[in-house]
Amino acid sequence: MHVGFNFDPRGKSWLKYLKAGKEIHSANKNIVKSNLGKLKNADGILEATKIIESWFPALKASVFLSHSHKDEDIVVGLAGWLKETFGIESFIDSIVWGYSDELLRLIDDEYCMDPPKETYIYRKRNRSTSHVHMMLSTALMGMIDQCECIIFVNTPSSFTPNDYFETRGETESPWIYSEIAMTRMLRKRSPLEHRRQYASESASLSLEHLQESKDLSVIYPTDLLHLTPLSPDDLDDWAKFESNGMRKANALDSLYSAKKI
Repeated sequence: MHVGFNFDPRGKSWLKYLKAGKEIHSANKNIVKSNLGKLKNADGILEATKIIESWFPALKASVFLSHSHKDEDIVVGLAGWLKETFGIESFIDSIVWGYSDELLRLIDDEYCMDPPKETYIYRKRNRSTSHVHMMLSTALMGMIDQCECIIFVNTPSSFTPNDYFETRGETESPWIYSEIAMTRMLRKRSPLEHRRQYASESASLSLEHLQESKDLSVIYPTDLLHLTPLSPDDLDDWAKFESNGMRKANALDSLYSAKKI
């Protein structure tokens, strides 16, 4: 990661880019998944590395889009705009990692079932959920580290500011909380380092899609002060560089320059 942005999407319609965004990311949904039998070692024990590689494979992307699942149309539209305007590939966590529920069901059916009652054993289900969430968290950290910049899409669905500081408040999403925390702790690398890696490697991994039960709500203290403010007007100014041939990798440089990063 080189830099993070706190993006307020209000003031611009993203719906006209929604189709382009969906076309771009539809291919990312065609993930090669395996049955559990192929994910075990010689002793019949599940291997986390194989599960991540099979169910949550790495993707190449320059921009990581952090968001609430309720704002998926906005984020997919933003991804379409980035691709159409600059040819920039972005990563939307909720699209790719929405398979976690399916993976959990497979694991629970094989390891957590109480056959006589045809229900899951609570203790075993807690353990299986912990394993899958830990794999997602590890994958998430790798993907944020891999992407050159992260854009947090700041809406009432993803962040509630407190009364005094617009950059401090709460989120009800544990995945957003984790993503923002990681942007403070992960190493900062230059754009050149990222582009060298991008040219020779695949990406690494993430998610905010999992939802809590309706009657469970938890708030996490969240601080966005370290993220650079970004607005639709900034994006419009950035798009003007297109006429000067600033595309793909170089396009991010023009954004950094405009924001004095």
